[in-house]
This record gives sequence, structure tokens and C-alpha cells, in this order.
Amino acid sequence: MMMFTQVQGLPVITADEAEPLGRVESLTIDAHTSGIACLRLSGAPRHVTAIAWHAVEAVGRDAVIVRSRAAVDPGQGSLPAHQEVLGRRVLTEHGVAHGTVKDITFDNTTGRVQTLYTALGDISGDRLLGVGSYAVVVRAETS
Repeated sequence: MMMFTQVQGLPVITADEAEPLGRVESLTIDAHTSGIACLRLSGAPRHVTAIAWHAVEAVGRDAVIVRSRAAVDPGQGSLPAHQEVLGRRVLTEHGVAHGTVKDITFDNTTGRVQTLYTALGDISGDRLLGVGSYAVVVRAETS
């Protein structure tokens, strides 16, 4: 498992050509799958601003490896809109505040969100319902 803050700034390199593509600026979460949809890049060629998670071969402590330059599809119509999650307020589906997102752990193989770390405690990734410009919405805890 890795944390969002550990991945930010890592270089993204192709496995086949061993070419740098840029650096991870942020990660986009797809709330429907509770997983990472894509990596948003900085310092990349203009046609490569995001890389779909399925093109990622490995995520390590020193770099993110994608299969090849050909696997990086510049068409981003199928990628969800990016909403920054770090620092975003967290609300339950009943509107109860649960602090702000400090960090997120995810499975670096599957991209599945494991835990949201908030100012008021940890929230399991399977409680994630939505990510928007105002808040991250999670399912309320059942008693």
C-alpha cells in the first residue's frame, strides 16, 4: 500500500522505452469503483496530461512505471473529471462533517482506495460514495 502524498512528485517512466513522461501531480479517484481512475501529470508533453490507471505497470517508492508510450492514450474522454481530494472536507450522506482529508492509502497494484485519513479519524475506502468540488461524501458508520 502507498499514500497519495508518497506518490505526488514521483517521476513517471515508460517500461518499454525507458522514457520519462513527467511527474505525478495528483491522483483522480473514481467514486463508483472506489479506486484511482488516473494519474494527473506535470512536466509532461502537452498531449499527455493524464494516464489511465490501467496503463500503470507498477507504483514504487521511487517511480511510477507505465507499460509504454503507446499505452498512454491522449484521449481523455473516458476519464472522470478531476477533483482534488487532499484537503477537501468530508461529509456523510446525512451531511455530518468528518473533518478534512489529510491523506489516502491505496493498493499500489489495483489502485483501490483503502483508507481516508481525516482530521477526525480514519474512514474505510469502501465507505466512499462521491468526490466533488465541495466535499468527499462517505457512507455513515452503521452502529
